[in-house]
Amino acid sequence: MTTQSAERIGGWLLAPLAWLLVALLSASLAILLYVGVVVSPQALANLKALTPTNLSLWVVSALFAVAMWCYTLWLTAAFFKRRSLVPKHYIIWLLISVLLAVKAFAFAPVSDAIAVRQLIFPLLATAILVPYFKRSARVKRTFVNP
Repeated sequence: MTTQSAERIGGWLLAPLAWLLVALLSASLAILLYVGVVVSPQALANLKALTPTNLSLWVVSALFAVAMWCYTLWLTAAFFKRRSLVPKHYIIWLLISVLLAVKAFAFAPVSDAIAVRQLIFPLLATAILVPYFKRSARVKRTFVNP
């Protein structure tokens, strides 16, 4: 009985890996910003001055940032271990990123130019990487570990 070993991560798979690592860095910086608000006395005083509705929205936003950071970290570790569930979860992760960008576009008090710029990259990455992860033979040969 012969078994094929999984291919190394290389070729076009380096682009999704780079996107994942940049997203992990970005999520880490977002977590640091949330922690900075809680640690800084002046920012904490401003946070306590918010209405209960706005405070609860801030807390929900912070929880989503932590959850996305955890999911991104887990997916990055699974990517390096070449787990077989990576393609499915990478697609889910991309779709969550698009949903978060749409949420920011629709509800954040930022200019439309900034919101569209933040929406373009997740949409473009999803449009390119989802078909690649679904159909690529390289992906099927690389992510084979249970």
